[in-house]
Amino acid sequence: MAILTVFFQMLSLLIMIGAGWFMARKGMMDEHTNTQMSKMIVNVFNPMLMISSAAGSVGLIPLSTIVLVGLIAIGMFAILIAAGMILSPLFERQPDQKKIFQMMFVFSNLGFIGIPVVGSILGTQYVVYVTEFLLLYTIVFYTYGVAMMDGKFSLSSLKAMVNPGLISGLAAVLIIVLNIPLPGFLMTAVTYLGNVTSPMALVAVGFALAHTDPKRIFCQPKLYVFSVVKLLALPLLMLPLVRLVTDDAALLSVCMVMFGMPIGNMPLILGNQKGIDGSTCSAAIILTTILCVFTIPVLLALVG
Repeated sequence: MAILTVFFQMLSLLIMIGAGWFMARKGMMDEHTNTQMSKMIVNVFNPMLMISSAAGSVGLIPLSTIVLVGLIAIGMFAILIAAGMILSPLFERQPDQKKIFQMMFVFSNLGFIGIPVVGSILGTQYVVYVTEFLLLYTIVFYTYGVAMMDGKFSLSSLKAMVNPGLISGLAAVLIIVLNIPLPGFLMTAVTYLGNVTSPMALVAVGFALAHTDPKRIFCQPKLYVFSVVKLLALPLLMLPLVRLVTDDAALLSVCMVMFGMPIGNMPLILGNQKGIDGSTCSAAIILTTILCVFTIPVLLALVG
């Protein structure tokens, strides 16, 4: 895969982020609009993209590959949890902020950014692999993530695990495993709805960029060090491990995209719920999102 081709694909995503920044700065979007957009992405458009991807891959992905992707996803989260526990004290000593850094190591933006990147660079048929990572993400977040922030495990947190993302993810896997074809009219509907995900999600990132102090984003040296570790060092550590179990170039590429994703919003949201200052986390989310435009092409170039 030519590195320039991937770079220009990533650059197109950056332009969509810029469009969100422009609309926010010109008053075309406000906080209410952004909140409603996020709800639509999470509850409607992202689930439809998962299902349309699965339906488009019926008969093309063997069960053994589905199982393998699930095992790789489990391994990824295990490594990221260990990395967060070991490395977060190097970036922050204050207990609450150290927890935030642990969360930032583990919970990447697999949905809002991962789906657009995989869909645009590799093809929408590979989004079904992302679905499995998202299923594991949901489970890990509402178990390990909530327990780590609370200091204890609570069964009540598991209720929030049952959401449109989990349900659509399970539906997508069942469609693949059971080879369930969708009627043409339904396939058309879910495909068009799913196609809204990428531009709307990237516009939402641009909105966040427009409402964050640039100095807070770009003038913290430790965030650059963190970004190098998160976006390059850890993915490169995991690449040879994945090569031990598969030599499929497409699957390796999807895995590297998943490994190299920027920080997601969930650590910030959970931190805010716990009354923890989220300014550093917010800055890291935006910085890693911008930098991944340059790091993802490097990772994919190393896959070959």
